[in-house]
Amino acid sequence: MQNQDHPQAEAAEEPCMPDEELLYDLADLFKTFSDTTRIKILYALFDMPRSVGDIAETIGATQSAVSHQLRILKQARLVRFDRDGRSLIYSLADDHVHTMLAQGMSHICE
Repeated sequence: MQNQDHPQAEAAEEPCMPDEELLYDLADLFKTFSDTTRIKILYALFDMPRSVGDIAETIGATQSAVSHQLRILKQARLVRFDRDGRSLIYSLADDHVHTMLAQGMSHICE
């Protein structure tokens, strides 16, 4: 007998549970998104690469605070940097980061 609320529920296969280590990694990724300053930094990089000083000015934080948070974002592979002379220019690591931010914002604005 099929579930009346979800007629296809019984026909669908149970989702495969990911490996425990992958689940820990995913939880750590979401923890990285749990800090407002880090979210501000990611949004500052949403459309264009920026230097630490530019990010700090954009989000209203000190360069020291931004550098600390960028280190965490880099370890989580959410940002990357390129050298421009003596400066480091940061950008989002890839399109996945852009998508996660956009999807998260879309979800909370529904």
